[in-house]
Amino acid sequence: ALSTYPSQIQSLSLTKKKPDLVSLNQFYCNELPSLIHQRNPNPFITTQELSKLMQWKLTRGKWRPRLLDFVSSIEDAVVKRASEKAFESLPDVEKAISELSALKGVGPATASAVLAAFAPNLTPFMSDE
Repeated sequence: ALSTYPSQIQSLSLTKKKPDLVSLNQFYCNELPSLIHQRNPNPFITTQELSKLMQWKLTRGKWRPRLLDFVSSIEDAVVKRASEKAFESLPDVEKAISELSALKGVGPATASAVLAAFAPNLTPFMSDE
């Protein structure tokens, strides 16, 4: 089933008229994990990366533009600090989700997406739907 994921994303982008879905999915699945891990020993995400992750998440499901506005307005240092604390909290997933959920516009589903990009073996992505 996982092997059909790319073709399903492609199909969804065409049938639901979501042309950005393929590039956003590429960002989430390939680019973001690499960016985060390049920052070892203190991995973090930026506001721009969190915003793009939110676009990816919302494009896959129900579009709620206020969430994107909220995360885009958070200062970079605040996102960096929260994500560093969250990544340091692993493998305590509950604590890591709590650290990220303190950010305005970030709930458990978005927090799990951030964590899954960093440590997919520890944290599954939980969709809102």
